[in-house]
Amino acid sequence: MMNKKTILTCAVTGNIHTREQNINIPVTPAEISMAVLESERAGAAIAHIHVRDIKTTLGTMDIAMYQEVIDRVRNAGSNIILNLTTGEGGRFVPSREDPAKPDLGTTLCKPELRVEHIPKLKPEICTLDFNTMNSGANVVINTPRNLEIMAEVINKANVLPEIEIFDSGDLNLALSFYERGILKAPLLFNFVLGVKYGAAADIQTLVYLTSRLPKQAQWTAFGIGSKAFPMLAAAYVAGGHVRIGLEDTLYISKGNLAKNNKELVEKAVDIIQKLGGEMATPDEAREMLDFKREI
Repeated sequence: MMNKKTILTCAVTGNIHTREQNINIPVTPAEISMAVLESERAGAAIAHIHVRDIKTTLGTMDIAMYQEVIDRVRNAGSNIILNLTTGEGGRFVPSREDPAKPDLGTTLCKPELRVEHIPKLKPEICTLDFNTMNSGANVVINTPRNLEIMAEVINKANVLPEIEIFDSGDLNLALSFYERGILKAPLLFNFVLGVKYGAAADIQTLVYLTSRLPKQAQWTAFGIGSKAFPMLAAAYVAGGHVRIGLEDTLYISKGNLAKNNKELVEKAVDIIQKLGGEMATPDEAREMLDFKREI
């Protein structure tokens, strides 16, 4: 059954795409916060946020940069729900000479560092990635021990974890955490579809993954690249929430680069409304996600 209203998350920048691929990628806190504000006006209820080093433009865990983005958004009077990433710090690039040693590009660090900003900044939501997988020639590592440490910090901060699922094994691990009481209701899952070597961006995969969720769990799904808008429509029809943004796709249509996140959100809203849906406001999303939970 489709939700009465649909929550749209805008993933405004990510940490992989570069300005060489699309000059409109937000990098500075001012650019990222402006993207958040524009996405809210276009219909997004949640903004998923990474921050980037201004000199290198690569992802960073600089708490001051997260704080600046948050301050800019809130000082502008925004009511949007902020969802901060904890995905930084999970990448391992093996050395060619000795694959047991890290090479340039490795960000792998203590799990405590990956969630250090969560109790300090207390966003309403933060991500918790359950994937350990190949990522190009590199590896993303999220061990059960590290995830348990991160989940404990998130729970103590009374922040809702968005459980990031990249494949069926990730879901098995997350469900075991729920059975053990490490993850607690309310549950919010996010299915990442179309990443190379991860879950396929198709209806069959989406139906299988969502069929295994606990009753009353809320979920979002999104596709990568050319699958972004097809999977947005599929997620809505399957009864889930949706996500779009320059983290997920650089194009508004085939061969045409997106000008900004606002343009992507406007197209997403138009698709949902033409399918008969109605967008949730940030406050309606808060009620649907049941933020008043006991930890």
